[in-house]
Parts: sequence; C-alpha cells; structure tokens
Amino acid sequence: MTETETTPTSVFDELVGQDAVVEQLRRAAGSGAPAHAWLFTGPPGSGRSNAARAFAAALNCERRDSPGCGECSSCRLVAAEGHPSVKMVSTENVSYRIEDVRELVTTAQDRPQNARWRVIVVEDADRMTERATNVLLKSIEEPPPHTIWILCAPSPADVLVTIRSRCRLVSLRIPPADAVAELLAARDGLNQQQAHFAARVSQNHIGVARRLARGPEARTRREDIVTLPLRVRSSSDAVQAAGKLVEMTQADAESDADQRLAQEQAALRRSLGLDPEEKIPPKLRSQFKRLEEDHTRRTKRAVADSLDRALIDLTAVYRDVLSLKLATGVELINEHLRREITDYAEGTSPEHALACLDSISTARTRIAQNVPPLLAMEALMMAFTSAPKSASVKGSRSA
Repeated sequence: MTETETTPTSVFDELVGQDAVVEQLRRAAGSGAPAHAWLFTGPPGSGRSNAARAFAAALNCERRDSPGCGECSSCRLVAAEGHPSVKMVSTENVSYRIEDVRELVTTAQDRPQNARWRVIVVEDADRMTERATNVLLKSIEEPPPHTIWILCAPSPADVLVTIRSRCRLVSLRIPPADAVAELLAARDGLNQQQAHFAARVSQNHIGVARRLARGPEARTRREDIVTLPLRVRSSSDAVQAAGKLVEMTQADAESDADQRLAQEQAALRRSLGLDPEEKIPPKLRSQFKRLEEDHTRRTKRAVADSLDRALIDLTAVYRDVLSLKLATGVELINEHLRREITDYAEGTSPEHALACLDSISTARTRIAQNVPPLLAMEALMMAFTSAPKSASVKGSRSA
C-alpha cells in the first residue's frame, strides 16, 4: 500500500463535503476584520480540528486574494505547527488544568510576530472545567486587538453559554463516504477498493480511515472489537469479553504512554546533565515526579479515548443489524461481515438492537464520567447476553 502524498493546493483540502463552511471561513479570513472568537462544532470525524487549523492558516496567509493557499511560508508553518503566532492547544489529560488556561490568557496578550493575527486554537474545549472556562471568559469578552480565539467542541451545548454566546459558530458535519474515499485515493495513494473500505468502516472519519488503511494491526483490532457482540452468549462470555476489550485498549494506551515517558525522562536527564543510569538527586526528584503524574493522566485519557472509539465501532454493528431487520437495502458499515451479521440478526429483534444501542450510549457516558472501564464494559456486555443463542460467528472476512 503506497503512502505517498501530494502537496495540498489549499489548507482547506481535507474539509471534503464542507463547501459552505470553507466559503464562510475564506470570506472571514479575507475580510480584514474577522470575529475575535470562534466556536467550531461537529461530531467526531467532522474535521473540526482540521477546520480550525486551516482557518488559522488562512487568517495569516500571505495571499490576501486567496487566503489559505497552502503554499506560502505562513501556511506551511501553520501546517507544521511551527508558526510563532499560531498556537495549537490540546490536552492529553481528562480535563484542562486552570494553570494551562491562565498561561493561554497570558499568551493572548502578546502581539503577533510577523503576522496579522495571533491565533489560539483550543482543541477539545469541552474538556474545560467550569472554573477553567471562567478563567478564559475575560479574555474572550475583552480580547486584545490582534488576537483571535478558536475553540473546538462536539456541540455548542458542550461549552458554557457565557462562552458560546460570545463566539461565531461554525457547524461541521461528517463528510460523505465517497468524498472521504476520494481524498484517501488522491492524498494517500490507496486504490478505490481500499479507500472505500476504510471510509465505510471508519464511518467517514478521515483520521480513523487513514489509520485503518495503513495499519494491519488497527484493522485486526477493529475486527476483534466488532465481532464481540456476536460471540457473547452468557454471563461468563460477557465478563471475558469486557476484560478482553479493556485489556486491548489499556495495552495500546500504556505502550504509547510508556514510550513517551521514557523519551521525556531521557530528555530531562540530558537537560539536567544527568547520565542515563545516574541516581536522581533529591532536589530534582520533583521534576521527574511531575513527568510521572503527567504520564498517569495521559494514560487514563488515552484509555478513555480508545474505549470510546471501540464503542463507536460497536454502535456500527447494531446499526447494521437494524438495517437488515428493517430491510433498508443500504450498504452495511461492516459489509465485509454481512454473512455473520445476517446470521446474528435472524435470531434477534429490532427492539433488542435498539436496547443494545442504548446500552452502548450509556457506556460512553459512564466512561466520560470516569466510571472504572472494566465495570462499565461488563455492564455493557451483559446487555448483549439476551442475544439469541442460535446466532454464531462463522469467521470474519477482511477487505
């Protein structure tokens, strides 16, 4: 599978199927007087962070006649997250810390360097606590004259009304599957079959589609997840399935987090002049302890995010079941598992499928509320045990 990519002709290239939004952002960037605060909303896969980054590039683009060219030095710096006047902010913790938000407010006071605007993009603004949001409110109400805030959240309701009432709203939607497939074929060198498969099973999420298209491990892990409901027949099956699901997500999260912690510790040792095996002096231990605390928070966030993605994949299974039960005739999300899902659907009812969808939604809420992952997954898998015993998995087929 070829992974070569072509140079984009515009920073808005990845906003496929969002022509109205692109036109809105182009006009604002070229107006010379854009709103001082923006709120980008849309479900996972809608590309709200990509849209925010593209808008930040367009605001400082060197081509006034076509903002967001993607080719000037300013646009390239923003794409590489190296522009001195554009700050992309995200958190790997469960929520933003107040001190982090205070630092952003201080940064907002700085004048832009070799640019028209200082732009601060806050991804996952819905992860701000009420106290942290109140710290930000003053800067949103009375921003410095050359600063523009861009907040990203799944929906307007995920941000305090005092914030969203002061922001210009940009609503994004999930792009069509054909548009995602076309982008993957053009930018990632996939053939049409690969691109269509990745777009379909990712439910049109460009980032997830790329990961599935490029990584056989990611595809295998997804297959293990989406076939779980088809294998759960008893309480013991439910407990085992829940344990396997949590184990998979924790292993992935901990592996990445442990690798990053080791890199950060090595970098800190070098900056402090410590040899790799040298004992840490007592007066420096607090710095290493802070790294470990960040590592713990990152791992917890990564596990929650990975579980949420797994639950979205499970939702697709029951959407397919409903589609078959109601004879909609549309292509299944898991079309490559049509035989297995058909066998499962023949012995169940639309009511049971809807109940399972409700249980998955409840599990997502519980994970977001910091319920222990294993407990939440066991409760979910128990909801699957009412599935008919006649259904069976006859083996999965991959595209």
